[in-house]
Amino acid sequence: MTHATPQPAPNPPSRNLLGVHALVWVGDTSREGIEFAVTRTAETGYDLLELSLHGLDGLDTAHARSTIEAAGLKVACSRGLSLDADVSHEDPAVVERGAKLLKSSIEKTAAMGGTVLTGGLFSAFCKYARPVSPRGRANAVAVLKDLSKDAAALGVTLGLEVVNRYETHVINTAAQALVLADEIGADNVMVHLDTYHMNIEEDDFVRPLHLVGDRLGYVHIGENHRGPLGSGHIDFTGFFHALDDISYAGPITFESFSSAVVAEQLSGDLAIWRNLWADGEALARQAIAFTRAQIEAARARPSSPRRG
Repeated sequence: MTHATPQPAPNPPSRNLLGVHALVWVGDTSREGIEFAVTRTAETGYDLLELSLHGLDGLDTAHARSTIEAAGLKVACSRGLSLDADVSHEDPAVVERGAKLLKSSIEKTAAMGGTVLTGGLFSAFCKYARPVSPRGRANAVAVLKDLSKDAAALGVTLGLEVVNRYETHVINTAAQALVLADEIGADNVMVHLDTYHMNIEEDDFVRPLHLVGDRLGYVHIGENHRGPLGSGHIDFTGFFHALDDISYAGPITFESFSSAVVAEQLSGDLAIWRNLWADGEALARQAIAFTRAQIEAARARPSSPRRG
């Protein structure tokens, strides 16, 4: 009788980078704001800082890169578009402005040492009055197909963040994001899921992750009311179990907004009408502890693919 030679258990995937959005700390991307956000991010134990690129003109990328690297952090960037620079518009001039803005954002991301630019890269950040038109959708696909080549040359991956119906008319569910990604057809385009938006649009917090699988490249975790993790009704247990089911090894970034910190214009865009918190440091420390506990609990399950 022969016996199979025992094989060593595979090493579990490397742990996820844990990130925090800079708007937990500051409402701008000035040199002083970047220094403050980087310091607080490192001190609270995060691995990655996400920067919103809505204020490109005031962002000193060389300073940001040196500050981030000196703190031993990684950086990811995100943004949305405006109505006058909407790549899902039917007017070629409007589409061209959006394409130029996205190209600049890709270059800024790479200049800071980032490898991910994500967000609503496919439309303006607003509530539309009607669904995207076939021509508008074709314009968005064409722009992102071209820009994916520029991004690849700079080592940047583009994320399609699935956001709710009040913020885009292009993709609101994980299934729709996969269709859009297929239409773009680039290896450096991935899906980005966010629990805040999933709470509005998806049936649950498990099946969308199973559907996306290894095409999931970035994750936002946030409560249904944008407040502290665990203080709302998001099913984080199911969500983190599903992340573990698909062996997700990408970044997990905490996102929360309060009008006490977010700049006035962006606060209006995000409809942040109340102060859900005032102490960003306490919020961030609670969030990273909560996230680590969820990851550990999911991996400790007897059925976990990461077990052993």
